[in-house]
Amino acid sequence: MQRSINRADPGTGHVVVIGGGIAGLAAAHRLLGTGLRVTVLEATERLGGKLMTGEIAGTQVDLGAESMLARRPEGVGLAREVGLGDRLQPPATVTASVWTRDALRPMPKGHVMGVPGDPAVLTGLLTPEGLARIAQERELTPTPVGDDVAVGAYVADRLGREVVDRLVEPLLGGVYAGDAYRISMRAAVPQLFEAAREGGSLLDAVLRIQERATARQQTGPVFQGIEGGIGTLPRAVADAVRAGGGEILTATPVLGLTRTAEGWDVRTDTRVINADGIVLAAPAWSASTLLAAECPAASAELAGVEYASMALVTMAFRRSDVAATTALDGRSGFLVPPVDGRTIKASTFSSHKWNWVADAAPDLFVLRTSVGRYGEEDHIHREDGEIVDVSLRDLVEATGLAAKPVDTEVTRWIGGLPQYPVGHLSRVARIRDEVAKLPALRVCGAVYDGVGIPACIASAHRAADEIAADITGRPAEEIIATSTLVKGTRSEAGQ
Repeated sequence: MQRSINRADPGTGHVVVIGGGIAGLAAAHRLLGTGLRVTVLEATERLGGKLMTGEIAGTQVDLGAESMLARRPEGVGLAREVGLGDRLQPPATVTASVWTRDALRPMPKGHVMGVPGDPAVLTGLLTPEGLARIAQERELTPTPVGDDVAVGAYVADRLGREVVDRLVEPLLGGVYAGDAYRISMRAAVPQLFEAAREGGSLLDAVLRIQERATARQQTGPVFQGIEGGIGTLPRAVADAVRAGGGEILTATPVLGLTRTAEGWDVRTDTRVINADGIVLAAPAWSASTLLAAECPAASAELAGVEYASMALVTMAFRRSDVAATTALDGRSGFLVPPVDGRTIKASTFSSHKWNWVADAAPDLFVLRTSVGRYGEEDHIHREDGEIVDVSLRDLVEATGLAAKPVDTEVTRWIGGLPQYPVGHLSRVARIRDEVAKLPALRVCGAVYDGVGIPACIASAHRAADEIAADITGRPAEEIIATSTLVKGTRSEAGQ
């Protein structure tokens, strides 16, 4: 095995980032902005993690995540920093539906992750009995949330199971592919958790959240996509990392980490790389293995993180073949409550939702379905043709779509989404406390602070800033203030 001899020049630290998903790439980009030397090691042959583009009927589309929250600055800020600012594009329509009780029903407005401030907004979605149950909530004795509570359990206790089963569950499932009755409210819907901790009615808590949002006067789109696909973002960040002098190695799994007198040895199958610092941007199971020797307590905590698997089925139809399917008109897609017993959990009408998809393929109609939830993953192990067929059957029942696709693509994300059960943030705090005892090693990614793109980037920036402070001895605030990346982002944001 070859030992790397290209240790950092005197005064210039060398950081190895393990993991080439958006978190690892964002950390590398941030570190380069502080003047450190960076090497990114990715185990697979592809960068980007859950962000990936591909082709359907000759048209480029997203085969992973397709949008990012725009009300947080990290995702759009990074896109602008790496030259994608002029390609940011909000959805053309966000008029979604819920397919429940054998009908496509309009997605209600005026709720926080499915929890309403006014029961009237759920008229048509819930039964009269379900609406009446919600209306009784202010008469109930307040329910304490304690240190954490499951979203579904708490909301069902306050408003009844119907609002959870018909709206909260499919909305949370679209983000986590999880079970609302297990998912931590503190981790998944923190603004609702904090409002509920104030006590009193849950309906009133939602109204307070909405009033605060109005007071902030947030404008602009809630979500942003990127022309050509969100999957172009990691490629652009990787290009920026290389242009900044960073090294990126794919198909290079890390086999072990060892502390040394001078820092860290990072062992791959071909060599040992010397590093002054480590950013571990890998999934929980991989991070657990790599930390087993040097940080067994954090390793054990990471080993306990569960994941959900899912599959995305992307289909292209001749636009002329779907013209008569009026149920598709004007909609961006629909969600499916698990309680209805369907196979698909959602469908996105990409040609409606994204102008860039429609413009790139004007003669096609592109849509996609998602299959698989936590604990319900049998379908994703079927043959591609079976997954397509079952998706088409559900689409026929939901929309009347009778056309046959001209092309299909099944993308499986095995172990794709970490689950956030009650107590998850306490687990994350314990992991970080243990890891912080190691010299110049930090963790980041979807496991820790949220599965969305901005949350992953924020965790990457936190890890990078702390590593830079450890290595240089300069306060993190000073490093952030002088970072070329942050200067650029602030300039863009001020425009």
